[in-house]
Amino acid sequence: MRVMVLVKATGDSEKGFVPTPETMAMMAAMGRFNDELQEAGILVSGDGLTPSSRGKRIAFDGTGRTVIDGPFPATRELVAGFWLWNVRDMDEAVAWVKRCPNPMPGPSEIEIRPLYEMEDWTA
Repeated sequence: MRVMVLVKATGDSEKGFVPTPETMAMMAAMGRFNDELQEAGILVSGDGLTPSSRGKRIAFDGTGRTVIDGPFPATRELVAGFWLWNVRDMDEAVAWVKRCPNPMPGPSEIEIRPLYEMEDWTA
């Protein structure tokens, strides 16, 4: 089962990465966690995202396209980073996320979403 693990943005992540002793310690802990995922054969891909102020959205309306510059509102709905994992089931994904170091200096959330597989589209 493939899952996308989404690290939700916070006010801190939207400020951008600032190398402080605290953030460097968080990055080191996250690096060790990523090593564990790799050694367990679960990690397919993953990375952190820059603040939404550096991003763009493209809104679709029929044949029309509108480019919207960041930053984007509703910080809690934004994504600050992601992993793509290959796990046995959702329980295994939850167990791994519970082991994850807190990805932010303060309160944070991680969301797990299964990817569609080919068998989902066949009856």
